[in-house]
Amino acid sequence: MSNAKLIALAREGCDTLMRKFAPEELPPVHHFHYHQGVFLAGVMETWNLTGEDRYFDYVKAWVDSLVDPFGNITAFNAGQLDDLQPGVLLFPLYERTRDERYRIAMDTIAYALEHFPRTPEGGFWHKYWYRNQMWLDGLYMAGPFLAMYARQNNRPELWDEDVFQAEMMHEKTVDPATGLWYHAWDADHQLPWADKTTGRSTEFWGRSIGWVPVALLLEAQEMPEGDPRRARLQKLTSDLLHALLPWQDADSGMWYQIVNRPEDPMNWPETSCTCLYTAALAMAVRLGWVDKSLMAQVRKGLDAVIGPMKRDGNGILLDGVCIGTSVGDHDFYCARPTSVNDLHGMGAYLLMCTEAAKTFEQLGMTY
Repeated sequence: MSNAKLIALAREGCDTLMRKFAPEELPPVHHFHYHQGVFLAGVMETWNLTGEDRYFDYVKAWVDSLVDPFGNITAFNAGQLDDLQPGVLLFPLYERTRDERYRIAMDTIAYALEHFPRTPEGGFWHKYWYRNQMWLDGLYMAGPFLAMYARQNNRPELWDEDVFQAEMMHEKTVDPATGLWYHAWDADHQLPWADKTTGRSTEFWGRSIGWVPVALLLEAQEMPEGDPRRARLQKLTSDLLHALLPWQDADSGMWYQIVNRPEDPMNWPETSCTCLYTAALAMAVRLGWVDKSLMAQVRKGLDAVIGPMKRDGNGILLDGVCIGTSVGDHDFYCARPTSVNDLHGMGAYLLMCTEAAKTFEQLGMTY
């Protein structure tokens, strides 16, 4: 692949955390959870591009530390979407090894999703103890797994489920004025963060929005070419990406923690959402969902993250990543701490590097 720089950057991100953590020690330790799942999905993409089996083996070792000889997932909560997301790792493991443990674990996650608590309209709750709450994050935690499971098991009705969940989330959270999606929606309109009329939360949180186009693009790639469900996902994705473009900072190339408030002195540029938006733009260009002229914004996003990135003796230092965050108000989001080399931040970074590399390659361009 001619985009050697982006591949090298992805390798560097993987190697940084692989040096720091044995696979079974990835935090939160001994828990099948999206923090590890997002990072390891990026490691698996790096394996896809490089063919270096040490990346595949690292992912396999983490999964094997949590899936027992009978295919049971030993440490997860089937009632929260965050603990179902790592199921995406099971598909490449099963495809390569044909180990039945992985297929059994997939079936467990699929069963959990098919019986997951729902709002009266049918939307997945984010967690079983978060009654009637839908969060944007949930589209990423559940959707790509369902799309992969549908392809593997000839279950096209699960693609219908993915599209339904995405269109419902759009209906409940989109702001007609900007086209941006609010972080969450409360079907009961009762929670402190919920508007009493609409049920929507009050802010456009960067990373939550970033999960949406990435999820829809991953789902679409599991569906057959020409499938009408792809066109419905394309519409949602293209509209959201175009709504995000005006909020990319003209000077730095970053997007902000609260997307539409770049002038707010309490607000700050956030790395993981910048990575996710850049990755999604690259993916959408590659699928022909948006015009290739938007590669200018992809380059700008890459430069914004990669240009100022520092290193130490262990590898790269990916800074400015908001820690895990629930739903809140303006002051809550602005006061969130940041961390260096946060797992889901590094996962977003790896996704950005690998997806941009594939798109530059397809277009005959080099970064």
